[in-house]
Amino acid sequence: MITCKSYFSGAGGMDLGLKEAGIEIIRSYEIDQTCCKTLKQNFSHDIHQEDITKITVLDQPKTDIIVGTFPCQKYSSGANINNSRTGDDLFLHFFRHIALERPEVYIVENVPGMRKFTVVMEALTRLPDYYIRIECPVKANIWLPQNRKRLILFGSKKPFNVQYPLFNKQTLLKDVLEKDPEVNIPDYVQSRLNGAYRDRPIISSINDIAPCCIAHYSKDLSTRLVNDGTRIRPYTVREYSRLQGFPDDFKFSGESSQIYRQVGNAVPPPMGKWIGEQIQRYFN
Repeated sequence: MITCKSYFSGAGGMDLGLKEAGIEIIRSYEIDQTCCKTLKQNFSHDIHQEDITKITVLDQPKTDIIVGTFPCQKYSSGANINNSRTGDDLFLHFFRHIALERPEVYIVENVPGMRKFTVVMEALTRLPDYYIRIECPVKANIWLPQNRKRLILFGSKKPFNVQYPLFNKQTLLKDVLEKDPEVNIPDYVQSRLNGAYRDRPIISSINDIAPCCIAHYSKDLSTRLVNDGTRIRPYTVREYSRLQGFPDDFKFSGESSQIYRQVGNAVPPPMGKWIGEQIQRYFN
């Protein structure tokens, strides 16, 4: 069995996808308490609520793969406020784990904007004795009705050709929406619809795909709305998790706002499964 450690695991979207591809997750590291509760409700492997900056590498179990999905906020299109392309120290601590353990394969998932951060990319792509393959953008709409683009970096000790996922038929919002759900619509949603805010909401129809799921939806449900044929409304928690490819039997911990945040930060499980399938090809 191919083994893996997962860093910045969040709600476990990457872990779930890798598991579905036949990869054995040995341990997940996540600092957020609510996310750890979600992980423990859905997985039986070791869940460690820890700060990666305080973990010593050589005391941890070795695995074939290390995967890191460190927070993307620093690398998004709006992050370069002061013209600084250095990211944050979390990637350096993740890199520390790779450099000291030297797994057979390491994987990074983040936003395409990370390519502009030269310090980050130099560290992650110039490690001696590793071959690097970057797929960017990998589009979530290959599997899901969501416009989400991601960078996937594969580091391996042998040359490796990744097979880009094949696009079959576009899934649409009508395939994931609940039928006549009860939705509590805050007053500020109507205010945004009426033009009270600078930015208008992104309204998608049932025959569209949704914009990218974001963690900020937990704080403002008015930015992304759906016209379900009878009304314009926010997405329900279940619909939001379906947009990311989580199955309905996946159990999230926390209040609805915490679930929106976990979902928005997650790696879509179908994308994680595709990554796991590429790992299987590498080892087999």
